[in-house]
Amino acid sequence: MVFWVFGYGSLVWNPGFEYDEKVIGFIKNYKRVFDLACIDHRGTPEHPARTCTLEENEGAICWGVVYCVRGGPEREKVAMEYLERRECEYDKKSLVDFYKEEDDSQPTLTGVIAFTSTPDKISNRYYLGPAPLGDMARQISTAFGPCGNNRDYLFLLEKAMFDIGHEDDYVIELANEVRKELGITGNREKKLLSPRKMVPRVVRIPSLQRPLQEVMAMESS
Repeated sequence: MVFWVFGYGSLVWNPGFEYDEKVIGFIKNYKRVFDLACIDHRGTPEHPARTCTLEENEGAICWGVVYCVRGGPEREKVAMEYLERRECEYDKKSLVDFYKEEDDSQPTLTGVIAFTSTPDKISNRYYLGPAPLGDMARQISTAFGPCGNNRDYLFLLEKAMFDIGHEDDYVIELANEVRKELGITGNREKKLLSPRKMVPRVVRIPSLQRPLQEVMAMESS
């Protein structure tokens, strides 16, 4: 038995489960958006955090990583049960094609699992929908929950995308707006190259409120 799962949020830097292979790449016709509420990790029911989900968008690409779990149904079951608990705000599992940079004309993998959400506030109680950038930044800068601050989630995602060499302009813009809300200097610049040919740059990221090891440990709890 083998299954692959696509990570585009906290799974990029902290999968939290045992896996056999990790591959950097992207999926097509989806974009990353911060339109999903989190009420049990980075926020609370009274003050939900904003975390990312996928939105269908023709022609878009979303970079991330896929993780492979091999070794029989028991290992697969353990990993999936963990993911379903952790990704409980996502009401869908979509099957997507995954591409690597070396060959973007043919998918490297098909039938990859991606946790997604229905973009409808009536049928999906966790869907917040889009909001003005400033409003989103104010919500992210103040929300916190058992696993830490919402802003740390955003800053860790920004760093993780930089580390894999494929930054996301949307994430950078939102993170810069949150820094402005917090009075933090040292914004990251948007990338100038296409997302498929990104050349990493040395850029200073403001220090997080908690040590990275602590944040990662809390994220998987």
